[in-house]
Formats: sequence, structure tokens, C-alpha cells
Amino acid sequence: MLGFFLRFIVLQLVLFTLEMLRPVQEHLIQPFTAMLAWLSWKIMSVFDSGIGAQGLVIYNETTNFAIEVVAGCNGVEATIILLAGILAFSAPWRYKLWGILWGVLAIHVLNLVRIISLFYIGQWNIHAYEWAHLYIWQALILLDAIIVWLIWIRRLPVKAEVCNPVAG
Repeated sequence: MLGFFLRFIVLQLVLFTLEMLRPVQEHLIQPFTAMLAWLSWKIMSVFDSGIGAQGLVIYNETTNFAIEVVAGCNGVEATIILLAGILAFSAPWRYKLWGILWGVLAIHVLNLVRIISLFYIGQWNIHAYEWAHLYIWQALILLDAIIVWLIWIRRLPVKAEVCNPVAG
């Protein structure tokens, strides 16, 4: 168990450090965030023709309410925590890859729901928006990563769950 926690902490330190590097920001994180803003706008525009987007900003053309999808709103941090949890756990690589695939998908689908819901909550009530943005949705995205990880562990074959207590 101690081995898992040490690997988990080290992996988080490495992944969060990598995330902050300028080349990673410029070539991965920023383009991903822009794609996330575009996809959120695209989904909303199917149902609401009064929605516009420019770069990272999504806005209502009638009310002029706008949100900007920035770092911290892109689900990357929750993804890093999930990746560290899966990679640190003693399991065959095939199961780790499936957990990463489904887990990242779950986090980012929920994050799309988050962005879209916050856009509409903000138009309804700015105080509710701030509260939902700062407290509710941040907790839910992290909770999603934890729940995905727990489901992944639960679905591991019995042989993969056996962990040598001495080795980790």
C-alpha cells in the first residue's frame, strides 16, 4: 500500500510538472483547451442559435454573457490525478490502458456538461454561476476521477488485484 501511495505522489509530481512546461502548454494543453471550447460551442449551437464563440470565449449574442474556457476548466488536472492513480496501481498494462481510455473519456464528457451548464447557469444567475463554478463543479470533476478509479479497481480481475504488501 505504501508503494502505491509513493508511486501515486511521484507520478502526480511528474505529470503536473510536465503539464506546466511551456512546450507541453503550447502544443498540447492550449490546443486541447481551444478544442474543448469549440466543441462546447458546437454542441450548444445545435440547440441555441444565439451562441457565438471566438477562441476560448463562448458568448450569448443577445445577452452578451460570456465564459472563457481556460486552464483549470479543461479537466486536465482531474485527468492527471486519474492517470497517476491507474499507473501507480499494480495491474496488467492492458487493464491500465482500458482504465485510462474510459476514465479520460468519462472525465471529459462530464467536463463538457460542466462547461455547458455553467454557461447557462451564468445567464440565469451570476451568483449561482460563481458558486457552481468554484465549488460544485470542481468537486464533481474530482469526484468523477475518484469514482472512475474506484470502478476501474473493482472491475480488475482477481489476479490483478492481488498486490504484494512488501513490494507495493
